[in-house]
Amino acid sequence: PIDEAMRVADQLRTNGRVSRGRIGVQIAPVTKDVAESIGLGKPVGALVRSVEPGGPAEKAGLEPGDIITRVDGKAVERSIDLPRLIGAIKPGSRTTLQVFRRGQNRDLTLTVAEFEADQPTRRASAEPGTPAQKNVLGVSAADLTEAQKRDLKVKGGVRVEGVEGAAARAGLREGDVILSFDNTEVTDLKQFNQLVAKAEKSRAVSMLVRRGEWVNYFVIRPSR
Repeated sequence: PIDEAMRVADQLRTNGRVSRGRIGVQIAPVTKDVAESIGLGKPVGALVRSVEPGGPAEKAGLEPGDIITRVDGKAVERSIDLPRLIGAIKPGSRTTLQVFRRGQNRDLTLTVAEFEADQPTRRASAEPGTPAQKNVLGVSAADLTEAQKRDLKVKGGVRVEGVEGAAARAGLREGDVILSFDNTEVTDLKQFNQLVAKAEKSRAVSMLVRRGEWVNYFVIRPSR
């Protein structure tokens, strides 16, 4: 767009470089499955997959699974709209995001940071826990060892030992740690398998998953 070109040209004249805003989130499109799983009327906005620890979004209270629908009143129709809108905001400026969370819209205000390279992430040590168990989602999981819990600073959850089928298509990986299933905190493998068994086979389900230092939001539709 011409406004974007003019903004870039003005920054080059003034500063000799182009600075772009960032808020510290990883996003994904809002699919029909995502909209269904959270009760959103139609697939619009940008799905927050994960939030950077200590970044502007986390400080403002954004959570994985939030749907960003507006930036300073401007509609986010598709996920690709968000980087453009945030990138055009001067770093250091305050901006207000409208997000959809658990059936309600809410406004969150944050300070936009300057775009920088991603920081490396840390993985938990791969000590074996209890033997991996398969379930209908295609997830083979195991209990976390006490050492893994200390390393990750979590009280519960299960470690993904292998993925196939619906879980693989959704993007889960070996080494991920599942922290919640359909808004219920996961304590151990037995409880996780019980939650999966009780889930409706025709409905998309959500998970919060720890990957390195980031917590990611996944939506999985079981294979029919």
